Parts: sequence; structure tokens; C-alpha cells
Amino acid sequence: MKIVVIDYGSGNLASASRAVALAADLEGIVGEVTVTADPRIVAEADRIILPGQGAFADCALGLARRPGLRETMFARVDGGVPFFGICVGMQLMAERGLEHQVTKGFGWVKGEITEMAPPSPLRLPQMGWNGLEFEPGSHPLLDGLEPDDHVYFVHSYALTGGDPAECIATTDYGGKVVAMVAKDNRAGTQFHVEKSQAVGIRILRNFLRWKP
Repeated sequence: MKIVVIDYGSGNLASASRAVALAADLEGIVGEVTVTADPRIVAEADRIILPGQGAFADCALGLARRPGLRETMFARVDGGVPFFGICVGMQLMAERGLEHQVTKGFGWVKGEITEMAPPSPLRLPQMGWNGLEFEPGSHPLLDGLEPDDHVYFVHSYALTGGDPAECIATTDYGGKVVAMVAKDNRAGTQFHVEKSQAVGIRILRNFLRWKP
């Protein structure tokens, strides 16, 4: 299996690639994890992972500035290759982002990325461990997880106006916050799977075995 972690100048590339490699090893998958911005390598990927941290607009621009990278990634994903976005990588899947300016997203899931407004005394960013809320058995990426399993968040913006059918897990931060999305062969987490210890690795293991 050829697993590609997209390098577009944003994201915890080293920790993400290590987490994916560990997940592959635990699943007994013979795979090659490559961190790359080379469209030729992305064109041969069996799994595509898009990390992300920072502002939505900066991440979108960083991806667009790498010749052929966005187009090749889209072509592979449109062709059925499973995709996994992490943090801003998940946010980019939305229709648009409103962080500082209006920026077009991938349009893979319904909704837009807007600033959170948690009630006092909660503050932004939401930073730290928080429990997941989901229906057990509702999606293969959640296999082996239990409601209230904790994962690690760092974010001030989140998906709003989404399709409930595409939002497979939420968390609570003064109200419901979308934590995980999935549609067809495209999925993503608002939290950092690579920092979420055993729960994050379980999700990555599920992703590597996922056959949407």
C-alpha cells in the first residue's frame, strides 16, 4: 500500500507520518508512508492524508501554490482513493472558510468553517482533550471506539451548517462541535489523530482498512 502524507507547508508532517506508519504496522499492512509535494507520487497513492494547522486561507493557498498538487490529489480522490484530512485538512473539505476572509474550500462536505463562540468561561482556542459523541457502529472509521473516548483538539474555527449525515462524531465545547466528517471515500477529523494516542491510532488503523 502506498500511503501519501501531503506536504504543502502546513501540518505536523513528521508526527502524522509516524502515526500512520505505526497504524500500518499494527494492522499488519505492508506499506510505504511518503511525505511529499510531488504530484507524480500522489498520482500513485492508495491512501491520501492531508494534515493542516494554522489559518484556513493560508493552508488553501499553500496547497494551490504547489504546481499540480491540488489537481492530482483531486483526481485521485475523485477516482475513489480514500482521503483523510486532519484539523485544517478536514476544514478544507468544506464549501468555504471564513477565517479572516472568505476562502473557497474543496466542497466535499456541506457547510462552512466559522469562528466558534463558546460561552464564558470557555475560551478560544479549544485546546486539550475532549470526549467524542457518536452512535456506535455508525461508521467503519469509528470501529473499536466508545462514546466519550478522548482526543486532542487545538482550534478556534469549526464546521457549521453541515449535513448531519456527513457529521459522524461531535464533541462538546459549550455546545456541539463537529469533530469528524465522512462522505463517500472522503473523511476527516477536527482533532489531531496524531496527538490522540491510542484512540487516534485506532482511527488511522480503521482508515487504512477502510473500503468505502
